[in-house]
Amino acid sequence: MIYIFMLFLKIFAAVALLALVVFLALLFDGADRIFHARMQRRYGPPILQPVYDILKLLGKENIVPRRAARFFFVAAPVLALVTSLMVFLYMPAGPFPAVLGTEGDMVLVIYLLAMSGLFLAIGGFASGNPIASIGGQREITLMMSYEFPLAVVVSTLAWVAYRTGMPGAPFSLETFVATSVWSVVSKTGLFGLLCLFASLVMVVPGETGKGPMDIPEAKTEILDGIIIEYSGVNLAMLKVVFALRSFALSVFITSLFVPLSFEGMFGFGGFFVDMLDFVFFWVKVFVVQMLFVTLMRTAFGRFKIQQASRFYITRVAGLSVAGMILLSIDVLCR
Repeated sequence: MIYIFMLFLKIFAAVALLALVVFLALLFDGADRIFHARMQRRYGPPILQPVYDILKLLGKENIVPRRAARFFFVAAPVLALVTSLMVFLYMPAGPFPAVLGTEGDMVLVIYLLAMSGLFLAIGGFASGNPIASIGGQREITLMMSYEFPLAVVVSTLAWVAYRTGMPGAPFSLETFVATSVWSVVSKTGLFGLLCLFASLVMVVPGETGKGPMDIPEAKTEILDGIIIEYSGVNLAMLKVVFALRSFALSVFITSLFVPLSFEGMFGFGGFFVDMLDFVFFWVKVFVVQMLFVTLMRTAFGRFKIQQASRFYITRVAGLSVAGMILLSIDVLCR
């Protein structure tokens, strides 16, 4: 009986978390539009404009192009949305553990985000539109370029957690939420962590397709790219996917590198402190998203796909490897 109760409890927690995540992702996307407009000396849309857009699209007709591979074209947005939502089931929400937490949370997060991008590309290829196919090719190229530095960051942090004896599974995000990785390294390691942090921050535009990496959907060049043929409910799902991908990377960065909490500062816990930490966690996520998504997409122009790929394969990958070497020296020379 207790197993049935725990199962229903997990289902309820998952539904509540995903509903909160979708709302916050759209709300933060609205704030992103406002800050982006203000930095360009424009007023900007209302903060709930993304919600209004989704509601309007849900009432529109789904149109499938004549030359599209219907099954893949319709299934791609659904699968992209499902994989984007699943990411949040493996990430802790501040003081509360992940709903489906395991020992390999970070690996699952990386691959679920990659699968989300892959389904977006498949939708573009299945549309039968050459412009969407170009967008899909660019999505795949970007993904192949930034996956290596992303893997280096995750594997290096897990190795540091293992070698320094941080309590918890090395690949679990809850390990880094409970114990600050900044506190277990010395000066050399701090420089290494800064390199990994900078590498992860630079992966964000590529993963979210914003700012200098707004290449697969470039509106001024290939007219929305991947999503050019989508409409109605399918387009609404894709809009939610784009908001969720930005939100997921912000949560990921916050969990790994910004573990500051009221419980750690006060030295004691309790329900009231946990609720404060829960709210404070989403505030940190908001600040991270505004700094590393909104500011970057406003400050930098769009790269060409060759420039973006070269940037990730050489500079970002090199920076992540430098961070790995510095952390290795720091841990092994103790």
